[in-house]
Amino acid sequence: MMKLARHYFVTGTDTGVGKTLIASAMLYHFGRQGLATAGMKPVAAGCVESPSGLINDDVESLRAASTVPLTAQDVCPYLLSAPIAPHIAAAETGMHIELEVIRNGFNRLAQQADAVIVEGVGGFRVPLDDKFDTADLAALLDLPVVLVVGLRLGCLNHALLTADAIFERGLSLAGWVANRIDPEMSRAEQNIDALTERLDCPLIGTIPFYRNPAASRVELNLSYLDPNVC
Repeated sequence: MMKLARHYFVTGTDTGVGKTLIASAMLYHFGRQGLATAGMKPVAAGCVESPSGLINDDVESLRAASTVPLTAQDVCPYLLSAPIAPHIAAAETGMHIELEVIRNGFNRLAQQADAVIVEGVGGFRVPLDDKFDTADLAALLDLPVVLVVGLRLGCLNHALLTADAIFERGLSLAGWVANRIDPEMSRAEQNIDALTERLDCPLIGTIPFYRNPAASRVELNLSYLDPNVC
């Protein structure tokens, strides 16, 4: 069976909801199907200094989950030291985030990999500059979107608003993931049911609460995304 290119943009209802976990799990899944895979997180804020340069945990997780050998720069053209909003972190270091640089980086990865999974930064509308934000980046790449919903109080509103923003950009919502990031959340199943009724895309995974989650063990039903590949 011919391998079909499968590229996706992973966004979330907020920061800290498990985008990297799900993006890495998608890479592992596609890799097990025999596809060449590459992860990309175009902008990462929050790095530590090392002899080899800046290191970001999310970027390293995506590198580890990819089957194509990648450098940190391949995965992330814009590594920012401070763990703050990326447009502020970039301005403080005199860096200018350019969407065209990111698109060119994605195109290089797409030439090497059958599946490129691009992880956004923070939520869907996080500013990257004084003129554009992560939604503009997603629209530029024009990839189907996977939405990670962090299950906690307020997630219904956040998920539905994010879905509206995705559709307003003319993008397709390929699927969503319910990630139980708050083990104490009350009525979590009813919240999942409410979103299943209201989101116009399939639920591709319900992730239990993990204190130390491992992407390689996360189960996702990616057959909803493309049965010819998954």
